[in-house]
Amino acid sequence: MDRVWPVEATRARANVVNEPARAAEAAVPLLNIANILTVLRIAIVPLFLLTLFAAGGHAPAWRIGATVLFGVAAVTDRIDGQLARKYGLVTDFGKLADPIADKALIGSALIGLSALGDLSWWLTIAICAREIGITLLRLAVVRRGVIPAGRGGKLKTLVQSLAIGVLLLPLSGAWATAGLVLMLVAVVLTVVTGLDYIVQAIRLWSAPVVRPRS
Repeated sequence: MDRVWPVEATRARANVVNEPARAAEAAVPLLNIANILTVLRIAIVPLFLLTLFAAGGHAPAWRIGATVLFGVAAVTDRIDGQLARKYGLVTDFGKLADPIADKALIGSALIGLSALGDLSWWLTIAICAREIGITLLRLAVVRRGVIPAGRGGKLKTLVQSLAIGVLLLPLSGAWATAGLVLMLVAVVLTVVTGLDYIVQAIRLWSAPVVRPRS
């Protein structure tokens, strides 16, 4: 019991310290620039798909248009996170909607490219399976703690976006090959970071839970 008490006291002090932060977060308006950009990114996804599949999916002008839409959506992903952290615009809606928007954009682009025959299905399945699996894993352990996104995950997303951007453009020869190489690198990063998430989840799940005294 003597060992448990300091931990409980520390947690109590942490809760007291975090109360102002929680109150500040609750006071953040739902309609702020960070959330607007997140919603915009979600809204771009169907427009992106319509543009990607227009005129049979291989018309150069439409493919360039699809690339521009994808690029705009990918840029908003970085901007909304920076704005939320810099100006204290973090909300529960943003925490939920932001990863959904990211996965919707990347997943739709990968599936679209595979459906058009520009990307092997095994690459798309590998990336999408990892994203869905890790999302479910994070939800499974959320009561024991949050698994934060690391640098590896951010690098993975960046390489995925670059690879998709190159593959969306109406390119051939060395450029098309470069896009496939980038995608292979993205798959490797996807698998490696996925394994890292699994290790973190196992450690989090196996860590002893200190229950408050009754």
